[in-house]
Amino acid sequence: MSLWSRIFRPRPRLVTDWLVVGLGNPGEEYAATRHNVGYMALDDLLADAGDVLTPHGKALVCPVTWGGQKVLLMRSRTYMNHSGQALAGLDVPAERVIVLHDELDLPAHQVRLKKGGNENGHNGLKSITETLGTRDYLRVRIGIGRPPTGTPVPEHVLGPVDAGAGLDEAIAAAADAARLLVTEGLARAQNEIHSRR
Repeated sequence: MSLWSRIFRPRPRLVTDWLVVGLGNPGEEYAATRHNVGYMALDDLLADAGDVLTPHGKALVCPVTWGGQKVLLMRSRTYMNHSGQALAGLDVPAERVIVLHDELDLPAHQVRLKKGGNENGHNGLKSITETLGTRDYLRVRIGIGRPPTGTPVPEHVLGPVDAGAGLDEAIAAAADAARLLVTEGLARAQNEIHSRR
């Protein structure tokens, strides 16, 4: 193999039945912020089996198997506003893409599931929608609440997450939700997760 063919060798294509994407910003300064609860839920999924993420393009990925289904866990290596770049080149139907993300329109620590809908100003979701070409993907929405009067939204989402038992339960519920979406489908996953709070 020549030097140039080694340098420009294409990355191996990832094959999976499902894709689970945790949204957030990379870097220690963002690790414990409200905007990073999607990363936290993905970490919870990884911790269960002691799995680790490995680099692949603009993403960090880890293949797992749930209920006989191949699932690719993914975290973008870009900042939130460009999250969709991590999905480029993946051939996964939108209805089998699950996005774990923070949600201003839910009270802190509440978890809700849905398919499709508007992005409600969430730039990470906008980027995912642009890459997929549709809004019809699955969402695990992790509530962070609206900011207090006078606090700008960017300051709120990049502020420290409300830690404690409520957060731990929400992150665990979001991780459970992703597994249930794959193994049981949206309706059953909603029934299970929405009954918890």
